[in-house]
Amino acid sequence: MANAKKTTMDELLSASEGSAKKVIAGDTVTGKVLSVKKHEILIDLGAQGVGLIPRKEVSFARNLQVGDEVTASVIEAEMDDGYVLLSLRKAVKDKGWDEIQGKLDSSETVEVTPFDANRGGLLAEYEGIRGFLPVSQLSAEHYPRVGSADKDEILQRLNSLVGKPIKVRILDAIKKENKLIFSEKEAIRDGLAERFAKLNVGDIIKGVVTGVVDFGVFVNVDGIEGLVHISEISWERVNNPSDYVKIGDVIEAKIIAIDKERLSLSMKQLTEDPWISEVENLEKGSKVEGTVTRITPFGAFVQISPAVEALVHVSELGEGSDVDPEKVFTLNERKNFTVLDIDKEGRKISLSIAKK
Repeated sequence: MANAKKTTMDELLSASEGSAKKVIAGDTVTGKVLSVKKHEILIDLGAQGVGLIPRKEVSFARNLQVGDEVTASVIEAEMDDGYVLLSLRKAVKDKGWDEIQGKLDSSETVEVTPFDANRGGLLAEYEGIRGFLPVSQLSAEHYPRVGSADKDEILQRLNSLVGKPIKVRILDAIKKENKLIFSEKEAIRDGLAERFAKLNVGDIIKGVVTGVVDFGVFVNVDGIEGLVHISEISWERVNNPSDYVKIGDVIEAKIIAIDKERLSLSMKQLTEDPWISEVENLEKGSKVEGTVTRITPFGAFVQISPAVEALVHVSELGEGSDVDPEKVFTLNERKNFTVLDIDKEGRKISLSIAKK
């Protein structure tokens, strides 16, 4: 024992200094809150010194109290005043990106709440990272199906989703580009596949009208998007689908086709076809009166009853190929015609102008 080497005070200090690992920019450190002031927060980092969270991040850390343990990123290892400059925001973001990558890899569904909207989609934040939910990635329930020219209505529909939780999957995440894309479609895809499997052509369904456009009506059928084409809205000629339904209406329709993304629906096939009864008493050679509804280069269409439209082909207007139907007919005029042919399977009737 007498020969044991004594350790000097200088050696103790030197060993102590060596054991305290110096921090460098980019490190992640943990410490306890020493003080919370209006313009700064001080963090006790132990042997590594005292960290300072600057004024610009005080609002970000407004819930911190003295004694709380925090994890922060080192921005500058030693400032002029000796403090270690820290960032809570960067630490949270780094941790957030790790969480996001994990959710992307596992295809796990998460929930976000949009905080803003533009015509392209919704802005939302997940784990402290701001991301984007494009319009094209919204479900049938939320997709703003309106006319392409109705940009203000699109934005209005998207704004109605702000503040409402939406289940999504992470579609793309690139930390270097600060790019985060969400998809509601992907979040419900598995459930939709199960619902699609239970549907068959000929089924009668109920759905909510989500959009009315020039070519038809979009319908949300339990999360599945359906389309009633303008030709399937009514047996009568439809000029404007909005004359028949409006957004929010609950309608019944028949499934006439099924594909991977959408149902093709028919409203008119739930009612009796009036065409059949209205042509029942028509015969070849019979005389009918009708109203000219359309004039085209190949002839004129004539309404001879509420559900029956017939065609006077240009070949019935005279010899030669230079006959102009617009010189023979006037839109909305009533004339007498002779029935030339009735094709019940093809739902076509041919007419000629009745001779006086």
